[in-house]
Formats: sequence, structure tokens, C-alpha cells
Amino acid sequence: MTKATSQPLPLMMLSEFGVLTKHRLSLSVVFSSLAGYLLGAESVDIETLIYLSIGGYCMVGASNVFNQIIERKSDALMKRTANRPVVTGRVSVQHAFILGMILTLLGLYLLFIINPITSLFAAISIFLYTSIYTPLKQVTPLSVFIGALPGAIPFMLGWVAASGDFSIEPGTLFMIQFFWQFPHFWALGWWLYDDYEKGGFFMLPTGKRNQPTALQIVLYSIWTVVISIIPVLGFTGRLFLSPVSGIIVMLLGFMLIYFAILLYKNRDEQAAKNLMLASVSYITLIQIVFVVDKIFRVWI
Repeated sequence: MTKATSQPLPLMMLSEFGVLTKHRLSLSVVFSSLAGYLLGAESVDIETLIYLSIGGYCMVGASNVFNQIIERKSDALMKRTANRPVVTGRVSVQHAFILGMILTLLGLYLLFIINPITSLFAAISIFLYTSIYTPLKQVTPLSVFIGALPGAIPFMLGWVAASGDFSIEPGTLFMIQFFWQFPHFWALGWWLYDDYEKGGFFMLPTGKRNQPTALQIVLYSIWTVVISIIPVLGFTGRLFLSPVSGIIVMLLGFMLIYFAILLYKNRDEQAAKNLMLASVSYITLIQIVFVVDKIFRVWI
């Protein structure tokens, strides 16, 4: 592979920042954090929203930068990642590491300004993602379980930023996003199985695109939906969902389960891709439903 000349750090930050931080993924994580904040806040503080947005992006972006440094050799073997900046040499490992450290320190500082526990959870997230999940991806399918832990933090992190403590409400938000990640990432792992295999990554629970894997995807989809409607029952403190919104979440859940069943039935790449896209729609839409429900119940 012919490597491009590495750019000076300032130029690299401008031209490759979005790719290194995986800006689409990072923005979706920020969206989850902001949704959690709006659910937990008794009154909205714009300054806190700004710190949470920038600090959250920095932390997720840093995780993605470190991930691309660690996996640069494997990324070079896969079609969808072969053109990443560190792989091609457009950005040196040293410059990428400097960027990752800057984002980490800035993110921790901004989140600490909100409150220490928010910064602590963010630190735990970046540690689990880079130091445990990323190395385990080439060792065991259980890496998805480890990766689901930092992946579930953003939704509940917003509530913690609003309240300053961890209780049943952010715990419920954590569990919703935790269980959701299994059908999401297993669908992604099924869809891109051949590419992941080239990179030596083990993403599916059985290691293969087979019926037991498809069955687990269906079961975890069901669990995701069940946990998502628990707030309707009034057992989750200030985190409450009205019956009407509960029905909407349930209908969205039927969509998720439907696509999971289609994957179980067809067991092909197209069905896996459809489920992956449906899972992204599901988590985004239910977060919107939760926030809008609160607005109508409390703020209007």
C-alpha cells in the first residue's frame, strides 16, 4: 500500500477531523445524551447543554481516534475501512494520538464542569471502549457485551448531567440502550460478516451467520422493547411514559422485532442490513417519543 505524506497536526485536524472522530456516530451519541438531559432536567440550562454537547463529542471522538490507531492493521484488510486516515498514512499515529489525548482531556474537563459524576462515567466509557472492547474484538464474540457497556452510557449520561446522581431513572435509560445494542451490532456483524472476517473480528454470538445467532437477535430485540415500555408502569421514578406514548414505543418495537424475525427467516445480508437500519430508527425515534412525552406532560 502506498502511503500518503502525513500532514502537520493543524491541517490534519481540519481535513480529517470528521473521519477520525467518526462524526456521524459521535453526533448520534451526543443526540442520545441531550435526550437524556432533557428527560432528567427540571429546567433547561443552555450552558450545560453546550458543555454536554461539546464534551460528549470530544469523548466519543477520542474513543474513535484511539480505536483507529489500535486497529489500523486490521482496518487495512477491510474494504470499508481501508481508506481511513491512519491506515493510508494521511495522518500519522503520533498525530492521531495527540488529537485523541486533546479530545479526552477537553471532554473530561467540560463534563467535570457540569458535575464530577458525569465526567467519571465518561472516563469509564472511554476506558472500556479503547482498553477492553477494542482488543477483545479479535479474541471473542463476548466483546459485543463489553462494548455494550460504554455504548449504553450516553443516554443515561444526559440524565446524570441534569441530576448530578445515578439512580433508577438513568439506570433504566442505560438498560434500554444496553439491550438495544445487541440486535444492532449483531445485525451489523451479520451484514458485514465477510469484511469483518478479513479483519479478524468476531462479532456474532456463535461466530457464524446461523440460526442460533438469528434466534438470539430476535430474543434481544424483544428484551429491548420490553425494557423500553417499563416506564409506562410507573416503577422508574421520575422517568415516566404516558400510555399513549407507550403504545407508540410498542408499535416501534413491533417494527424492530419484525425485521429481526425476517432475519431469522431469511438469514441473508439484505435482511441484516434492514434490521440494522431499523434498529437505528428505533432508538432515535423512541428517544424523541420520551422527550416529547415529557414536554406535553410537564412543560406545557
